[in-house]
Amino acid sequence: MNSKAFLATACAVSMILGGCAATTSTTTADSPKEAGGLGPLSADQKRDIAEGYRDTLQRLYETTPGSRDLVSRAAGVLVFPRAISAGLMVGGEFGNGELRVNDRFAGYYRTTSASLGLQIGAQSRALVFLFMTEDSLKRFRDSQGWSVGADASVAALKVGANGEIDVNAARAPTIAFVMTNAGLMANLKLEGTKVTRIE
Repeated sequence: MNSKAFLATACAVSMILGGCAATTSTTTADSPKEAGGLGPLSADQKRDIAEGYRDTLQRLYETTPGSRDLVSRAAGVLVFPRAISAGLMVGGEFGNGELRVNDRFAGYYRTTSASLGLQIGAQSRALVFLFMTEDSLKRFRDSQGWSVGADASVAALKVGANGEIDVNAARAPTIAFVMTNAGLMANLKLEGTKVTRIE
């Protein structure tokens, strides 16, 4: 995406994010910086991310059969409790998250994505990336800027009519759950989603 489109995305998010509610947090953002779009993390943001990490996984376990087993087998678990998407003519998404390896803190990360098209309004969703192999986790951690599609294929999991997780998708090296307050999102394209470490 060119710089003009990105600037339009940032402007749209700046105008809209103030009214967004968190998916898993009770706090609201007054600016893109507080929502996770810009700047370093404050102590309050780090606390909210840690709480959101636990709350997001608990909600995933309660609503998605088989998810707890997948998380327990993952080499690394990256959770963005609150990725806020907003847009007018250009849609953008920003959010902060935490990576844990062997259930231990392994870094803070920021996700961003942008898409062109008519998108009015704002919504919040939670993203859970599971690195199911040591190789996929290493590739992610060694990257200077990891992007779905360019650096790795990510299978977005959904629950079938039988209430079970798509087994074939669950065998991928990197898988993801995307949740709103209504539950897992189906048929979602994650290509173009970028993740960078927050130093």
